Amino acid sequence: MNTVVAGITYRALLGRRRIILLLLLPAALIGLAVLLRLFSADDQATTVLLMKNFAIGTMLPLLGLIAGTGVIAPEIDDGTIIHLMSKPISRPVIARTKFLVAASLLAVFAAVPTYVAAWILVGNEDGIAPGFALGSLVAGIAYAAVFLLLGVVTRHAVTIGIIYALVWESLVGNLLAGARTWSIQHWGQSIAAQLSDSPFFQADVSLSFAIPALIIVTVGAVLWAGQRLRAFSLTGDE
Repeated sequence: MNTVVAGITYRALLGRRRIILLLLLPAALIGLAVLLRLFSADDQATTVLLMKNFAIGTMLPLLGLIAGTGVIAPEIDDGTIIHLMSKPISRPVIARTKFLVAASLLAVFAAVPTYVAAWILVGNEDGIAPGFALGSLVAGIAYAAVFLLLGVVTRHAVTIGIIYALVWESLVGNLLAGARTWSIQHWGQSIAAQLSDSPFFQADVSLSFAIPALIIVTVGAVLWAGQRLRAFSLTGDE
C-alpha cells in the first residue's frame, strides 16, 4: 500500500459529491430501523428481512459501486491517472492501494451502519447484528475489488455497475434460486449466518462455496486491475 496514493484517493473521493451518496444510504437504513422500532416492528423476522433485502441486498452493492469505481474511474475519465502513473510507483501497488481505500470506506459506511441498524431493532439477539455486520464487511470487500476492476477495464463502469448492482444483485439474485450461488451478497449472507442463531435467517449458499468464491473474486479482481493498469498507455488510450 502506498500512503501517498491512499491520501490523495481519500481526499478526492470524500471531497466530492460521492460522500453525500455514501452517507445517504446508511442514513436511510438507520432511519428505517428507528421507524420500525418506534412502531414496535422490532422483531427478529422484520430485522432479518430489512438486513437481507435492504442492507446487504440493495445498500451494499450500491455503496460498493460508489466506492469501488469512485477511487479510480474519475481519474481515468479526466486524465489525472496519467500523472499518477508517471511516478515511480508500481501500478499493481496503485491498484491494491485503491482497493484498500474502497474496502475501508465500505467498512465504515456499510458494515458499521448495518450493525447499528440491527442493534437498534434487536440488540445482539441471536447474533443477528454482528452476523450481518461481518457479512456486509466481507461482501463489501469483494464488491470493492469487482467495481475497482470495472473502473479500470471500461469507461462505462458506473452504467454497467448500476445494471449489475440493481439487476443481478438486487433483483435476479433475490428472485432466482440458481442465481444466488453466483451472487456476492448471498456469499456475504452465508458468512453472516455463521454468527447468527436466528430461526428466521438461513443462508442459501453453503459456506464451503461462499468462502473460496469470495477469496477468488476479491484477489482475482485486484490482480487483474493491477495488470490492466500495467498495460494502460500514458497517452490515456487503453
